[in-house]
Amino acid sequence: MHNLNTSKSVNVAILTISDTRNKEDDRSGQTIETLLQSKNHAILEYEIVKDEKSMIQDKIKTWSELADIQAIILNGGTGFSPRDITYEAVATLLDKQMDGFGELFRMLSYEEIGPKALFSRAVAGSKGSTAIYALPGSTNAVRLAMEKLILPTMSHFADELVKK
Repeated sequence: MHNLNTSKSVNVAILTISDTRNKEDDRSGQTIETLLQSKNHAILEYEIVKDEKSMIQDKIKTWSELADIQAIILNGGTGFSPRDITYEAVATLLDKQMDGFGELFRMLSYEEIGPKALFSRAVAGSKGSTAIYALPGSTNAVRLAMEKLILPTMSHFADELVKK
């Protein structure tokens, strides 16, 4: 395939954004966890916070300052309903935005669900030396992003962020 380092284990934190989910019924967070473990990545944190900008940003800031967390994967709150503020919470914190992530995700999603893919405001980028991905809350969307975009590139992204 492509010459990317996809085998190196990455230490990841998972953040589900939801006013209603808990660890037992968080299928999207569980899917992220399972897919990461299947590729031997380590899950150091896994939490659920409400759709509140300050709560989301506080968790990202805290985790991105921890040297052992190399990537943060969020799910939920990327749509257009009044409570969907994950995009705003994440995008304003990023040092560098990975523009192609949202574009590729919407393209791949379009192939599965058609024009409704436009309603996803998935975003990725970096804060300091931490890779950050914000995905929709749909389990199918999470699986698509993880399998097609994140897992094939996350090790490379983590390496790039610590290059001198």
